[in-house]
Amino acid sequence: MANRTNEHRALRIGVAGPVGTGKSSVIATLCRSLSDEFVIGVITNDIYTDEDARFLRSEGVLPAERIRAVETGACPHTAIRDDVTMNLIAIEDLERDFAPLDIVLVESGGDNLTATFSPALVDAQLFVLDVAGGGDVARKGGPGIGGADLLVINKVDLAEHVDVDVEQMVADAERAREGRPVLAISRKRPDTTHRLCDWVRGLHRAYVGGTHAPVDPGPMAPHFHATDDGGYVHSHEHQHEHKQHSHE
Repeated sequence: MANRTNEHRALRIGVAGPVGTGKSSVIATLCRSLSDEFVIGVITNDIYTDEDARFLRSEGVLPAERIRAVETGACPHTAIRDDVTMNLIAIEDLERDFAPLDIVLVESGGDNLTATFSPALVDAQLFVLDVAGGGDVARKGGPGIGGADLLVINKVDLAEHVDVDVEQMVADAERAREGRPVLAISRKRPDTTHRLCDWVRGLHRAYVGGTHAPVDPGPMAPHFHATDDGGYVHSHEHQHEHKQHSHE
């Protein structure tokens, strides 16, 4: 367990990215690699399912009771940006039940490239892409890609099979992010996941030491939701302020 030098609550890290990029796999890797050093909890988000939570429990990366699901019932991004209440309650319940936790990982439901967390919910956020989505995705940018504290390019072991130049994809991502950190990883290449774990360790040191401050990456871009009667464009331009609250 990490030495805690102050009375901070757990460090909260948001993990976002499109469907299929490997968000749950990244979380599993972090839990598996860091559980000897930190006491970790996980909150997953999806509209109508707890599938990601069940996957993580089946992987045995943490005690099952420290992995909980939030079913948002609507756009999965609303619950991490517009009205974060249900996630705050889930996190606070988890921290109350297993205090003291060192890190809580909050996985967004997968949707598109625009997802950003409210700084009222998480202290830092990483955004996950994968090479199978195409080498040009990173350079196209977007709020999630450009604003996250860390961009992870996942599944680099597949690059040769999908004709993606990983070095070029990383370079494009660094330009899109104006030099903010980018990591190319694969769970099959431990040297790459070690760098991801080192990033989390450094973030935790800064958080506990009082030198880390959450930065708002900005609102999500408007995006389209298909429905039975056609669909609608969902804008996240108007956010409300959310403060951490306590409840019995």
